[in-house]
Parts: sequence; C-alpha cells; structure tokens
Amino acid sequence: MPGGRRVAAVSGAHFDVAAGECLALIGESGCGKSVLASALLGLLPGNAQTAGQALLGDLDLLAADERTLARTVRGRLVGLVPQSPAAHLTPVRTIRSQLEETVAALAPVRGRDALRAAAERAAERAAFPADHLDRYPHQLSGGLAQRAATALALVGDAPLLLADEPTTGLDRDLVDRTVDELRRHLDTGADTGTGRALLMITHDLAAAERVADRVAVMYAGRIVELADAAAFFGAPGPGHPYSRGLLDALPDRAFTPIPGMPPELGALPDGCAFAARCDRADDLCATLPPLTGTAACHHPYVPEDLRA
Repeated sequence: MPGGRRVAAVSGAHFDVAAGECLALIGESGCGKSVLASALLGLLPGNAQTAGQALLGDLDLLAADERTLARTVRGRLVGLVPQSPAAHLTPVRTIRSQLEETVAALAPVRGRDALRAAAERAAERAAFPADHLDRYPHQLSGGLAQRAATALALVGDAPLLLADEPTTGLDRDLVDRTVDELRRHLDTGADTGTGRALLMITHDLAAAERVADRVAVMYAGRIVELADAAAFFGAPGPGHPYSRGLLDALPDRAFTPIPGMPPELGALPDGCAFAARCDRADDLCATLPPLTGTAACHHPYVPEDLRA
C-alpha cells in the first residue's frame, strides 16, 4: 500500500473442500472472500503476497507459476464464476463465440456443427436464452451476463468450481435454478466417478442453505466459523455471535441488523475483530480467539445458551 503499509486481506484461512461437497463462504462485503478466491487462481494484483499452501491434489496453487496456472489450472482444474461477469466477458465478441472457443479449448468437441451444439447445451445448463447467444456483453442485463459467465465456467467440468456471487442480479426462480445446476455439477461428478467440489462465495444465505453441505463464515479477513450447513441454518444454529447476527438480520427471521460497522482491515485490533459489535464481549476478547470446535470465539453460543 502507499507509504509502505500492508493490509492482511485474508489471514489464517484453514479449510478443506471434499469431492462431492459444497462449502459456502459467507460474510459481509470487504471481508476477504473474493480475495481468497483470486489467490487460488493466481489472479491477485502484482503487489499482493501469499503464504501457506492451497493444495488441489498434489498441486500447490499458491506456488504454481503463471504458465501452469494458465495451461493446467484455470478452466481445466479450477473453474471460476467471477463476481463481476461483465468485466470478464470479451466485449467485442458474442456470447456464442466465447462459448464455442471455451468448448473447443476444454472439451473433446471438434467440427463447426458440434461446437455450435455444445455451446447451446452449455448455455442451456445456465438458463441462458438461446436467442441471446449472438448478442454482445454490453447488450445483456446484469443477470444475463451472470448466466453467461456461469455457462462458461461449467464447460470444462473442472474438479473444483469457484463460484463468486453466482446469483447476483437473478430473480428468485433463477437463483434456485442456478444453484441447483451447481449442485448437479457435483452430483454428476459423483455419478461418473470424477470427484468435483464447489466453493461458493455468496451473500445470499437462502441460496447457501439450499445447496451447501458446510458453511464457512468470514469476518475481517478471518474464518470465524466452519460448521455443518444443516446445523448452522437449523438447530442448534451458529456458534459465533457474528454468524448468529447474520441470520438474525434476515427478513424471515428476527430482521435485526448487527450494530456498528466492520473494522478497517488496515487497523484491526489485536484481539477479536468482532468484539466492538458483540454483546458477549469481555476482557478475554482482547486476545485473538483460535478456531476451536466450529467457532473462533471465546464465548460461543452452545445448546445450553439456547435452552436458557
């Protein structure tokens, strides 16, 4: 950063995603979710630094060079539904031509007619209308651009799919159809014996509840909870006060906002970053809580609290 400052956009992230599993990564804007996804694909800005490991099989994504990432990883081993699809689509080419090019590069399809048919099937998987295939990205709504990006990401049937806000701009029916198609991507892999995993970054908790097997909650650059989705959205519910606040803020629940604002990543406290907004905080929270059990919290909710 200017002046030699550093910002730890993501710190101490530790999780795994198994074949056949969807892990939903949730949290407020600016907490580091998209930075984490970009790090896995080597798409961070040039002044960014990474440390640790991100293993996909035996391949360390953080240590891979650009040639490996470009020729082996992106699209083939890891597919990406980008957060801002309009910025990732080529503006001077139609959606059809971009789909056909992707199919030609990633799938065993040859011949003009076969490529055309495969591109149309890819569009149908993401509910992209066939009569819009010959349009350019600037002629699409935000929701259609999102569906085009999803169609492109699914072409390679990659073992790991990173979906960064894949339901942005979609109405509820299309949200459900999109996440169901992402889930089908996993289940088809299980049926064919090719393990596939999905890391879905989302603000849409209803979509996460519909498709996720586990939930990771990120706050101020750290994962503060990692829990089974059924237990997280149902009983006993989240253990971390921040996670519980996210659910309580939903209109179909308590509709109660979390007080205060997230801290600046460049000015994080030494202890729990959520303490200033938490009604359970005490002097112990001046020290950083480790992720033990499912929550990184000195005073997590437990079933006894809920019965009381």
